[in-house]
This record gives sequence, structure tokens and C-alpha cells, in this order.
Amino acid sequence: MGNLSRIQRICDANGISGFEDEVVATIRNEAEGLGTFQEDSLRNLYLYGHGQDTNIPTVLLDAHTDEVGFMVKAIRDNGMLEFIPIGGWVTTNIPAHRVRVQTATGKVVTGIIGSKPPHYMSEAERKSTPEISSLFIDIGCSSRDEVLALGVDIASPVIPEAQCIYNEENGLLFGKAFDCRLGCSTIIDVLEDLKDENLKVNLVAGFASQEEVGCRGAQLTARKVKPDVAICFEGSPADDTFLPAYQQQTKVGKGPMLRFIDSRMITNPRFQQFALEMAQKEGIPVQKGVRDGGATNASALHLAEQGIPTIVIGIPVRYAHTHWGVSSMVDIDASIALARAILTNLDKAVIDAF
Repeated sequence: MGNLSRIQRICDANGISGFEDEVVATIRNEAEGLGTFQEDSLRNLYLYGHGQDTNIPTVLLDAHTDEVGFMVKAIRDNGMLEFIPIGGWVTTNIPAHRVRVQTATGKVVTGIIGSKPPHYMSEAERKSTPEISSLFIDIGCSSRDEVLALGVDIASPVIPEAQCIYNEENGLLFGKAFDCRLGCSTIIDVLEDLKDENLKVNLVAGFASQEEVGCRGAQLTARKVKPDVAICFEGSPADDTFLPAYQQQTKVGKGPMLRFIDSRMITNPRFQQFALEMAQKEGIPVQKGVRDGGATNASALHLAEQGIPTIVIGIPVRYAHTHWGVSSMVDIDASIALARAILTNLDKAVIDAF
């Protein structure tokens, strides 16, 4: 079962791409006692499960720690902050939301992304999409000096403001950074679940940085761990609120999505089939996904070394890359169960056949 309080703590942590320190510290605390930690200069966090054996294969359990956000680009004379996006945003999803502007000392200043009231808009403005360059963050200051006095400056990271909440009636989570803090939390749950199992593979968790800006952290984790296979846990954009039923492949509450292809990877068909067979054997609901867009850390992992067979276990997330996502504990629990089924049945002979 997914650990709800853990999910909330990890998702609520501040950590846009390149500034994942708070997330890493939170994960370290949550996974204490499950193995040996290492870090690198890109702030990738590695967790080597107990009992590493050089005579058996190694499985990398990957999830990225960063979230989409913004960075202060300039400070206007009137105290408003201009910014650039970090990660993929749609401009219409940005205005009129709360944000956390983080200072160099870690202090958080609350702000609002300004939105021009309709009273002041021309007819053309009402019908057009604003450019990000025209948007600004209001932190309640009226001058540049006031901004600097708060510790906010050029290059201050800006994090979406949203606290993870849970609806017990329908089992749904609402919050930020589900892509892919849900994966981070799920990996810890998997390691806890399997800590007393006599596995025929080594488990190494790679909590990778900077996925949202080009899967940068995963390029390092693959080179360091040199796994025989990898499982990428991802918060995958749900499609059940805008596609016709026959096209839906990532529905909230219907189990994790196993993607066959996206813009940067064709999934290893043999490993994928193995995962599907394990799901069927254990009665775990899964969804099959064929995507012509998007990408995950798997794009970097599967091309590393001499090629690493990699699959993606995607936890459906509605409204990904916005301030608020919606996900289901049912899908998280099914992802944990699927990972367990795969890992308890992997051995050298199975992996060699991939």
C-alpha cells in the first residue's frame, strides 16, 4: 500500500529542476534504513539496497525528483518579477496562481502570478493567449529595493504553490509535482516491501534530477549504476478527461500505464511482455499506452552503456505540468504490486532473454 503521509511530504517539498535539495533531503529521511545513500554533484540521489551481490544482475529503479516551475529573470522598477519557465508549461495554465519564490537562504516568499482583469483588456487581448514574457509575479513589493530586501533576486527559483490533499471518499490525491514525486514515493514503498525478500537481483534506486529539462540526471545515474535493466516510474499525463473512451490509455483509477513508445523511446518488447505477463498472473490492472509525444528518463537509460532494457510504469496524473494534478491511490498501489511481481520473478536467465 502507498504511504499517504509520505506522498504528501515528498510532493509538498520545493524542488524545481536544478534545485532539488529539499526533495533529496526528504527522500533521505523517508528511506532511512533501507540501504546505503550516495549523491553526485548534479544532486542525483542513489540508494543501494542491502546485500548487494556482484554475482547477480542489478535493477535500477528510477524516478525523477524535480518539478516544473519558473526562475526570476528580471525585477521591474515597480517590484514585479519577470520570469522564465523551467520545464514544459502551457501559457494559459500559468496566470492567477500562487507561487513560492525561494531565496538563497531557503526562505520562501509567497507570490501571485499577475493576471490582467477583463475590465482592462481589449477585445483582441481577450481572444489571444498571453506571451510568458508579458507575465509577472507579484510578491507584494512596490520597488526593486523592497524585492531585494526580502532576499529575492535574479535567478531565484519559483515553485508552484499547492499542498497535497487526499479525498478519502474517492481515494484521489490533489497536489503538485505528482510528476514524478509519486514515483519517488512508490520506489521507497517497493524497497520497504521487498527488504526481507531473497531476491535474485540487486536493487538500486536512482532519484534523478533535472528530468524536466532534458533527462539530464538520468544520464549520470545510468553511467554510475550500470544496471542490467531499469524500471522508470513516471507520473504519466492522464487522458481520460479529454479523449473519447476508445482512445483513452491512461485513465485515473485503472492501474499504471505501460507505454510501448513515445517520442524518444521504443520500449524493449521482451521486457514489456514480461511485465504484462506478471500483471496478468497477479491480477494487477494495467493500461497499454502508445504515445507519439512526451518522453521520460527511460529515453536516457535505454541508450546508456551497451543498451539497458527499460520499461516505464506510468502512474496516471491528470493535468500534469500545472499547479494541480489529480491521481489515485488505487494506481499507486497497483504500481507497487506490479513492481513487486516483476522484481520477485527476475533473475539472470530472464534478463538475458531481454
